[in-house]
Amino acid sequence: MEHNSWLTAPAEYRTLFGLVEHYSPSGSEFEVVNWLIARMRKLGYQHAFMDGGGNAVGVLGDGPRQLVLLGHIDTVPGEIPFTVEEDILYGRGSVDAKGPLACFVDSAAALGPVPGWQIVVIGCIDEECDGMGARFVLPHYRPECVIVGEPSRWDRIALGYKGCAWASIQIASDLIHGAGNGDTPCEIAAEVWGRIKAWRDDYNRERPKIFDQIMFSLTNWYSGKDGFSQWARLVVSARMPPGFLPEDFYATLEMIVPEANISHSAFPTPAYRGEKNSPLVKAFLPAIRAQSGTPAFVYKTGTADLNLVAPAWDCPGLAYGPGDSTLDHTPNEHLDLREFLRAKAVLIDVLKRLTAQ
Repeated sequence: MEHNSWLTAPAEYRTLFGLVEHYSPSGSEFEVVNWLIARMRKLGYQHAFMDGGGNAVGVLGDGPRQLVLLGHIDTVPGEIPFTVEEDILYGRGSVDAKGPLACFVDSAAALGPVPGWQIVVIGCIDEECDGMGARFVLPHYRPECVIVGEPSRWDRIALGYKGCAWASIQIASDLIHGAGNGDTPCEIAAEVWGRIKAWRDDYNRERPKIFDQIMFSLTNWYSGKDGFSQWARLVVSARMPPGFLPEDFYATLEMIVPEANISHSAFPTPAYRGEKNSPLVKAFLPAIRAQSGTPAFVYKTGTADLNLVAPAWDCPGLAYGPGDSTLDHTPNEHLDLREFLRAKAVLIDVLKRLTAQ
């Protein structure tokens, strides 16, 4: 297939191509949100609108039972030229996560309204930052189950994501002459990071599965001084397993670094692990097998909107979508269009099974 714009693309790819052609890093989603709303109206959604949080929302049906398909429409920065070469789509967001969102939009439209059901498709903003789009929708829906759009490959479903939080650790002292005695804040900060890593290694020692481990990253290091004092600040992020809450992370840092001033992230997010025997899983397994796939479960070390919405709505949840998640955020992000079509076939089958219950 040669390079196409969404206007000249085959019908089965127009939603996907249109989303990917609109470069939309977090904070710059307005244009693509409006484009998707128009696209959903073209596909037959009975209601399509921008909600008060800036998300694109499409609704099919008006029944009392509700199913939500929630993807995200923003990407990380770094524009990749939109190109299609031999059934491979290159472009920022093709995998994370406009491919899964396009799969949602097209699959729900292919199913159409189902008596007794309301199917809601949401393209959230700001997922790559603070998740403000997903946070906005929490009080507005009460679905029986939620599917979140993230790349898992067409024949796998993601049942769990780690939690995340960050902390700023600041160490300060009176200014010390370079020829004097005593450790500088930078020297103390280096030793502090060693303490944190040692605690992490001890915690993980008897936890062989990476999903059960805690992961710390030193994401930034700042230092400075004025005429009287000097300081060093470490910014540490954590990916936390189920059972290890953000408050546990902060309490651990207070224990490890009692001499420091520690600031917390505004929106820490606990881990999420879904159930294998939910109605969602029971719909996905035969749908994947019907496309000659061998279904598998995956547990991700990242964090997704699934962590927010499934616990808040107290309903079964999982993540699904075409694409290789190892390509997330990379300069070579690309999606196999054949996989995209298989994922759509799976999801249409899933929606039929769920709404037939």
